[in-house]
This record gives sequence, C-alpha cells and structure tokens, in this order.
Amino acid sequence: MPDAAMPPLTFAVPKGRILDEALPVMARAGVVPEDGFHDKANRSLSFATTRADMRLIRVRAFDVATFVAHGAAQIGIVGSDVIEEFDYADLYAPVDLDIGHCRLSVAEPRDGGAGRGASNAHRTSHVRVATKYPNLTRRHFEAQGIQAECVKLNGAMELAPSLGLSGRIVDLVSTGATLKQNGLVETSRIMEISARLIVNRAALKTDSRVADLVEAFRAGAQAQKAA
Repeated sequence: MPDAAMPPLTFAVPKGRILDEALPVMARAGVVPEDGFHDKANRSLSFATTRADMRLIRVRAFDVATFVAHGAAQIGIVGSDVIEEFDYADLYAPVDLDIGHCRLSVAEPRDGGAGRGASNAHRTSHVRVATKYPNLTRRHFEAQGIQAECVKLNGAMELAPSLGLSGRIVDLVSTGATLKQNGLVETSRIMEISARLIVNRAALKTDSRVADLVEAFRAGAQAQKAA
C-alpha cells in the first residue's frame, strides 16, 4: 500500500504514435488511466489513474523527457530518439519496452536534389538539413567530416527540399511511404528507435514506488519477449 503522506507520482506519456502501443504495456505494470483518457475530444493534459497515488500527464514526446529529467514527473515513456537528442544527465532509461519501432534517417530528393540548398554530401563539407533533431543530425554528419546547418522544423519536414529550404531532411521513418509520396528517398540511417521507460534518477533513489514500477515494466517486457 502506498504511503498516504507521500506526494502522488506523475507518469508522463507521449501524444502520438507510441501511446496506443504503450497502453497495454502500462496496464500490465498496473498503470491504467481512468475514464476520459481515451476520449479523443477530451483535451485535458492531466488524468487520474486506477492508482490513488498516481496521475498521468499526456504531452509532446520531447516534453516527456523534459518533465522527467527535471523531476516534474518521476517516470514516463518516450522514444530512444528523444533520449539521445537531449542526453539529460538526470534521465535514466532502464527498460526497452520493445514498442514504437522506427528509425531516424537522412532522406533527400529522388532526383538528387535540384532544390535550393541541396548539395551532395560526397562533394561538400557543408549541408543544410531540415529536422527536429539538430543534435543527432550534427553528430551524424560530423562523424563524416561534414558540417550540418540544421533548420529546425517540428513537422512537414518532407516539404523542405521541394521548397528550397534544405537539401535533405532527417526525420523518423517507419514504412517510408511518406517519403515516397513526397519524392524523397532514404539515403542513410542514423539510429534504430524503440520506446523506453524513463525515470528521474533522484526519484529512483528516493521513492521505492518508482523502483517498483521499473521492476514491473521490466518483468512485463521480459514476459512479452518470452511469449
């Protein structure tokens, strides 16, 4: 039984592609949102759970990492892309949940990039890239001896080359259908991605409930792999 004197836990979950896959994983670990969470017309950001000592917050994936790293939330779920992009010292990712699989890739126009700002990475020391992952993008190109000028976009990345904003993009890729529809091809992969359970390091050390949740999610992930 949780100690009634302890403050409630805040569990951060991401809006979008990972959440539908995450909910069954959460349920196996005893984290179940109450009615209203699944109502798409409900624009609330904070929700009760079946645990009296826990609430859920539903925010953007990048914000999940920020809330947990700074201790505003003690635990959460987010893609490994977000973890690597921010590299927060106070963030610990103890469990690979084996969901939300995709990849972070470089893509460019199928015709070789005739748009303004396009350039061939084999012929130049500088490229302009549209992405919401500037840190991962710079590191990727730096490893090839190329300076990447990152144009920060939060969406509609695929439009950037055709409108002359950049020669290539770095974005999440699942099937590649969206790239194809926009005349782009995947030219290299930066990293394979899956969703991870993340916790605040200080909370893990000071709150046994967080440690118990980590073990519950770990056990669930292991059981899923064994099934």
